[in-house]
Amino acid sequence: MRSTICEYSMFEFFKNSRKLLGMNSRNLEFIRPFNRAKAKRLADNKMRSKRVLKKNGISVSKLIATIKTIEDLENFDWQKLPNSFALKPNRGFGGEGIVVVYGKKKGRDDAWVKADRSLITIEDLVSHIRNILDGSFSLSNTPDFAFFEERLQLLKLFKPYSYKGIPDIRVIVFNKIPVMAMLRLPTKESGGKANLHQGAIGVGIDLATGVTTTAIQNNRLIEKIPGTQLSTSGLRIPYWKDILFLATKAQEISGLGYLGADIAIDKENGPTILELNARPGLAIQVANLAGLAERLKRVSGIKIKTVEKGVRVGMDLFGGEIEEELEEISGRKVIGTVEKVKITGKNGKEVEVEARIDTGAGISAISKELAIELGFDEAVRYWEEFNLDKVLSEEEIQKLSANKTWKELEKHPDIVGVAKTYSAHGATYRIEIKVSLLIDNLAVLSKLSISNRSGLAYPILIGRRDLNKFLIDVKK
Repeated sequence: MRSTICEYSMFEFFKNSRKLLGMNSRNLEFIRPFNRAKAKRLADNKMRSKRVLKKNGISVSKLIATIKTIEDLENFDWQKLPNSFALKPNRGFGGEGIVVVYGKKKGRDDAWVKADRSLITIEDLVSHIRNILDGSFSLSNTPDFAFFEERLQLLKLFKPYSYKGIPDIRVIVFNKIPVMAMLRLPTKESGGKANLHQGAIGVGIDLATGVTTTAIQNNRLIEKIPGTQLSTSGLRIPYWKDILFLATKAQEISGLGYLGADIAIDKENGPTILELNARPGLAIQVANLAGLAERLKRVSGIKIKTVEKGVRVGMDLFGGEIEEELEEISGRKVIGTVEKVKITGKNGKEVEVEARIDTGAGISAISKELAIELGFDEAVRYWEEFNLDKVLSEEEIQKLSANKTWKELEKHPDIVGVAKTYSAHGATYRIEIKVSLLIDNLAVLSKLSISNRSGLAYPILIGRRDLNKFLIDVKK
C-alpha cells in the first residue's frame, strides 16, 4: 500500500500547516530571549560542553586526542589512533566537517576505511585538519581546533535501519520540557552520517511512547528505508525515558532555555550525548508532521521544578498528537493492528468482531463460521462440494486452473470471485463473497475470501485491498 501522505512534498506540507515555527520566529521568540550569550558559547564549543556535561554525571563519548595548532598537527602520533574513530571540528555547525572511520586498512599503517568503503589516508586527514584549523567548518569561519573521539558502537536493533553509521536522536527541549523528537538514520547517500542535509532520514517520534511515526528524506515523506521493505514507522526506541531525561538534564546544566540535544545509543554505555545545539534546525517539524510553534507556546510559562516533572509533562502533552496531524493532512483515518469491525451480511444481520489489520496480506479473509453466520451458508456448502477446503499442492492448483474450476465456482450467485493463495504450508483455492464493512466509522465494500481460520485469534483479517482509506499505526 502506498500512502497518500508520501505524495506530499515538504513544500506542500508547509503550505497546508499553520502551526510551523519559522526560522525568524525561532530566532526572535525563543533563541534570543532564552539562550543567553554565555550558554550559546558553551553549546558552540563541543569540547567545553562535553567537559561540563561529564562533570555533572552525563554520559558523553570518550575523547581520544586534540589538535589545536599546526605544531600539534606536525607532531601528532598517528599510530596512537584506534582502528575506528570520529574526527570533528570543535565549533562545527550542522554536522559539517565530521569524518568517521570504521576500520584500519589491512596491510597499511597510513590508511583507514570510511562508511562508503573509500580510503582516507594520513595525508587526507592532515589536509582536512588544516581546513578545520582555518575555520572552514565553524560558525563565521573563525579559527578552530580538531579533536578525535571514540566511535560509538551500533545497537543491534538499529543495524537493519542504518547504513554504516550510528543513528542519533534529536530532542527539542524548552522550559525544561521535551516538546519534539526525531530519529536520524544514516544512509548510503549520506555517507554513513546522520545528517539530513546530506541525505540521512529524519523520523518523527511519539513523545509518550518513543515509537517512530512519519519520516522524511531529501524533503520528501517516505514510508520505507530505501532499498528495503522496512517500515520507518513503528520502531520503538529503547531507553526512551532515559533519553528524554538526558536531554532535559542537559538543558538545565547548559543554561539554554531552548535546546536541541543530540543523543546516540551506544551498544555498551546506552544513551550518550553527542552535542548540544543552541540553534537546532526546523526539519524536525516535517518529520513529525507537527509544528513547533504551538507546542512551544503551550509549555511557555509552566513552572517546572524538576527534570523528572518536565519529562512527564512533555510525554503527557505531546503523545498521540501525530495521529491527529496525519488524519488532518492525509485525509485518512489512523487505525491500529487490531480494530473492531462491523460486518453486514447477506441476510442484513450485523456482527461486530475484532479484526486483524495486516498490510502484509493482499486480500481480506473471513472464517467459514462467520461467513455462515452472515448468511453465506449455501455458498460455503457449494465450495465444500468441490473438496477445496484444504491445503493443496502446486500441482493440484495448476490442475484446477487448467480445468477452469473457478468458472464453475462463480456460477453460484453469492460467489463473486475465486482467490488462489500461497503460503509456506502450500496453497488454497478460496471463494470470495461481497460484504459491507464498517472500520472506524468508515464504510468499505469488500470482497472477503472464505478460509479456515480455526485456531487463529481473529475471525477476520483485513488486507491491503481494503485499507486505502487508512494509515496503520502499529503501536495502537
